[in-house]
Amino acid sequence: MMKVLVVGAGAQGGPCASILSRDEAISEIVLGDIDLDLADRVKAKVGGNKITTVKVDAGRVEDIQKAAAGADVIINLTLTAFNPNIMQAALKTGAHYVDTSFGEPSLMDICARDNILAQIIEKRPLLFEREFKEAGLTALVGCGASPGIVNILTKYICDKLERVDEVRIRLGRKSLVPPTEVVSAWEPTWSPFRALWGYAVEPTIFENRQYRKYPIYSGYEEYHYPQPVGMVPLVYHQHQEPITLPYYIGKGIQYCDFKYTIDTRAGTLIKTGFASSEMVEVKGVKVAPIDVLMKLVRRPVDTFLTEDETTVSMPLTTLGRVAIEVKGGKGGEDIEYKIFYPVSLFETPEDKLALFKKFGASNIYVSLPAIVGAKMCVEGNAESGVIAAECLDPNRFLKMMSRMGAPVKFQEFCSREVSIS
Repeated sequence: MMKVLVVGAGAQGGPCASILSRDEAISEIVLGDIDLDLADRVKAKVGGNKITTVKVDAGRVEDIQKAAAGADVIINLTLTAFNPNIMQAALKTGAHYVDTSFGEPSLMDICARDNILAQIIEKRPLLFEREFKEAGLTALVGCGASPGIVNILTKYICDKLERVDEVRIRLGRKSLVPPTEVVSAWEPTWSPFRALWGYAVEPTIFENRQYRKYPIYSGYEEYHYPQPVGMVPLVYHQHQEPITLPYYIGKGIQYCDFKYTIDTRAGTLIKTGFASSEMVEVKGVKVAPIDVLMKLVRRPVDTFLTEDETTVSMPLTTLGRVAIEVKGGKGGEDIEYKIFYPVSLFETPEDKLALFKKFGASNIYVSLPAIVGAKMCVEGNAESGVIAAECLDPNRFLKMMSRMGAPVKFQEFCSREVSIS
């Protein structure tokens, strides 16, 4: 039986608590958030007697450490700025650690502060790597959807090859309904700051076995997914996969990139200067443009607290697909694999409703992989030290997802260069 501390009761913390509460292997859940009222509302929505809520300031290691007493694993679903604090608390309490995103949390250069991404790029020791290894504990970073399942599926392909040359990841989203307004506001569906940040930071890709920055909104490509998604315009986007996959998978990878759907409204704001934290004077008052934008932009609705069978059964408004392309070789043959899968883990209202009935939430595509990763850590099926999702056994991971009731359904294609003489 497992005791789990979940830090963060927001858009993914709620579904995480709901999934854990329905799992017979979980004996106790501590749900910590600086907003205790939010945590209490999540507890009320989930029901049952497994959840204890506590007020946790993730900026204070002592707070986290107190909440983590007796926990087997900490699942971090709060802002990435707090990752080092939560990792420290895990070490102090003897718990494994899992997060779904990591790296520089705020500045427009991922190497501006010391963080795991900068350490990989600059070939330095990873934060807390030695401490977790010596303690026999695992710090599993980036085990959500992307990074997370994307990395797992990439490893699944790479395990079929002796040599890996190129990895290309394409995450595309497409609206299924026409716009209701000629001109509309920018309304991100998750953290406005992180949504803006991903487009505003110069993306890093791995090219000729070196990490290289590219201009924002560069690398334009019209990518064709299976219907009903079809063609989606994509550009390079700052993400963890091009940094961690070459580092952990190896096998001679020479190239790795990540492209994402273009958000033209976010791009206009960024290029106008609203992503800047540099102070500007307006009528005698100094303000940071990004602070003004973050004050004005509408916050995303927490669907977990408001969704029910009626809302879940409504027609889908957007669809997202991930494409993973890997080129390499085996036994002297050049081989190319391609995988397509739905990023949300469902493609129809019926599938979405089935997930809701199983887990008490439909938005599980980030929190469920984190739970699977946490279980693998506690069960001894993950290496000690600081690892990314691609370090896990992909077959074991995917089978556990399926047994828990959310199989990752994907299309796999393989092509080989064949010469008959």
